Order: sequence, then structure tokens, then C-alpha cells
Amino acid sequence: MAEEVRAEMVANVWKVVAKKGDTVTDADPIVILESMKMEIPVHAEDEGTVAEIAVSEGDVVSEGDLIAVIE
Repeated sequence: MAEEVRAEMVANVWKVVAKKGDTVTDADPIVILESMKMEIPVHAEDEGTVAEIAVSEGDVVSEGDLIAVIE
């Protein structure tokens, strides 16, 4: 089953750490968001393969926006 990784707040995408096809494990960072000069890593919650990265560096995300899909 695919896991959707979603933004928990309004923030800028500072750095995309993972790419499509990468294998990730529990708690691996997918992207790093920046909000109010703080860096906030967004982690995978399960093991799997990154099927999609839905953001690019410099994008602005809102709460609930799709960041990545892990299969």
C-alpha cells in the first residue's frame, strides 16, 4: 500500500533529500522544509521505495499538500 507524505504546515521546500527510486526506511528524511528560519525535516513513516516526489526546491507548500509517495 502506498503511503502519502504530506506537509504539516505552510513552509518553503528548502532541500529535496530523496529522489524517485530511492529506498527509504522508517524516519529517513524525504525533504527539508524551512519556516520562520527553522529547518524542519519531513520523514518517511515506513520502509519502502520513493514512487513520487511532488515538490521541488523553492516550492511553497501548505498544510496537507502532497510531498511524496512511498510504496
